[in-house]
Amino acid sequence: MSTKLQDLPLDERIKLVEDIWDSIAAEQDNLPLTESQRQELDRRLDAFEVDGELGQPAKAVLESIRQAL
Repeated sequence: MSTKLQDLPLDERIKLVEDIWDSIAAEQDNLPLTESQRQELDRRLDAFEVDGELGQPAKAVLESIRQAL
């Protein structure tokens, strides 16, 4: 990490990373998928269509993780 970045307070570095991530997410349609990624997404969509399982709410998953710690 450059010295200038290391000089920033932690909260500012976190904000910088969040801003970078948001800028990447805003352009995610421009990221091409590899054939293996496309196949994996198709496999997961097919599995969802078969069982219709929505999974668990994030809140429940996080609580389960916290309890396991």
